[in-house]
Amino acid sequence: MRASRIVGLGHYLPERVVTNEDLSKLMDTSDEWIQQRTGIKERRWVDGDVGASELAEHATRQALDEAGLKPGDLDMIIFATLSPDINFPGSSCLLQKRLGLPGIATLDIRNQCTGFVYGLSIADQFIRTGAMKTVLVVGGEVHSSGLDLSTHGRDVSVLFGDGAGAAILTATDGERRILGSKLHSDGSNYEILMLEAPASRNNPRLTAEMMAARKHYPSMNGQAVFKAAVQRLPEVIHEVLGAHGLSLADVDMLIPHQANLRINEMVARLLRLPPEKVFNNIQRYGNTTAASIPIALHEAVQEGRIQEGDHVVLAAFGAGLTWGATAMVW
Repeated sequence: MRASRIVGLGHYLPERVVTNEDLSKLMDTSDEWIQQRTGIKERRWVDGDVGASELAEHATRQALDEAGLKPGDLDMIIFATLSPDINFPGSSCLLQKRLGLPGIATLDIRNQCTGFVYGLSIADQFIRTGAMKTVLVVGGEVHSSGLDLSTHGRDVSVLFGDGAGAAILTATDGERRILGSKLHSDGSNYEILMLEAPASRNNPRLTAEMMAARKHYPSMNGQAVFKAAVQRLPEVIHEVLGAHGLSLADVDMLIPHQANLRINEMVARLLRLPPEKVFNNIQRYGNTTAASIPIALHEAVQEGRIQEGDHVVLAAFGAGLTWGATAMVW
């Protein structure tokens, strides 16, 4: 039966390392305070005028090399980001230009931290139906240029890093394949994690008053997000496994979204998964939103923690609220 599988991965992180000590010089915080609440020790930030598509290009070219393919082999680009280079057009078009691929299909998706899982599901369906043969799914983010680097914004700003991760999917009829995904959302509490301005529902879209109220910076109810994440992630992991006749005992590696190490540790405890079956790298990179899962997946493969034939689960939760999981045979 026709399915899809990942044949190449790539990731890219800016060279600039920003430690917790660096942030303590900008706001009332400390390495101990940040690590205790998030597990994060450092993150990567861009220098100068760099957009998400530039980071994504680096990750994409690495993924193409790993797959033994050229840009011209791609039929479609799916770009997940909450920090596009510009408001419009979408970053998928900018990445298409960087890769020199005029004419192929492009799609931007806005599912925030769950974006890469949603993107994989979309690519998988295009390939299963025969509409596409080779699809690039990329998550890329530049958060650093939009953070409130003051004590007022520290609860959010200490969390985020910049980076990109990419996966190349092609058609297969073999055992190594994406088994399927389960996707969900619930907008009833969208305001617990959002960036309010500029916005089309406001006229004008941005005012001095909005900026004075810091509405152009992201805001988060951390406790509410934590509570929802530790409920929804185990649920959707059980759901995607059950849909394919699998159980937690079959899981060789879980790659969760890297939002907060404490969330991932709690999820692992609830699922009774040992540390060696859960991959975390948030300690070094912070939350890179749509890029976090492909970056972590690539590093897990590079480190030999995922082997051919392993059952791998990707699971994410983010603003929206959105959540989802993908199961695959690597």
